[in-house]
Amino acid sequence: MRLGKSKEVSVDEENPYWMSFSDIMSALLVIFILASVILILQLMEIQKELKERQVQFEQELVELKKAEQVRRTILDEAVEALRKRGIKVEVSENHTVLSIPNDLLGFDTGAYDIHAAYQARALEIGKVINEVISREDRVEFLDTIFIEGHTDNRPLQGFMGKGNWGLSTFRAISLWQFWGSALSPDEQLARLTNKDGKPLFSVSGYGETRPAVVDQRTEDDFKRNRRIDIRFTIRRPDSAQYEQVRERLEEVKP
Repeated sequence: MRLGKSKEVSVDEENPYWMSFSDIMSALLVIFILASVILILQLMEIQKELKERQVQFEQELVELKKAEQVRRTILDEAVEALRKRGIKVEVSENHTVLSIPNDLLGFDTGAYDIHAAYQARALEIGKVINEVISREDRVEFLDTIFIEGHTDNRPLQGFMGKGNWGLSTFRAISLWQFWGSALSPDEQLARLTNKDGKPLFSVSGYGETRPAVVDQRTEDDFKRNRRIDIRFTIRRPDSAQYEQVRERLEEVKP
């Protein structure tokens, strides 16, 4: 009697689910590898973007600090030049404002005209301002120079119901128009534009809202608040804000 060969059974036949499980594991491994590669590429891209932003902020910070130094230099030179002419003006602690006291302009209570006796000094101030901001490329670092009028806190009627607001604005306009009529063509401040091609100078009034002397009791207190401020603004926010942004970039760097 002939015995037949026993039929060999493959592992796959004995384990019909083995092939599917191994295929799944292989697919999952491939997916994991691809996901890891994508994640690495994304992290590299984020790191590259952060580095580019950091470089950009570093460059802007350098430009900002240079602009702040240009503004400080303008004000320091203006004060020194006027001092040599016997004209004493004041500079704010943060080196942004050149303050022209009423002693140099002679505004009476409720008045906005620059008296003839004060016009020579007002003209010298305009000449010096033009001189110090026109040097080199300083105008490129400036955004706007505000001529700001101020009053004391005594109520005022008139100015079409605008009171001290109107009076302070008229004082700033009065000085601006005086410079426009008295300065030579080469010294005209209206000719100056910022980097965007817009007029560099602007005029505004604050009424009694920004007093130099808060507690106004004497005539001298009132007189000190009747003044003109020349505020110099640069083209960027202050450097402290950029420092904060740079620190945040450092914190999120992978």
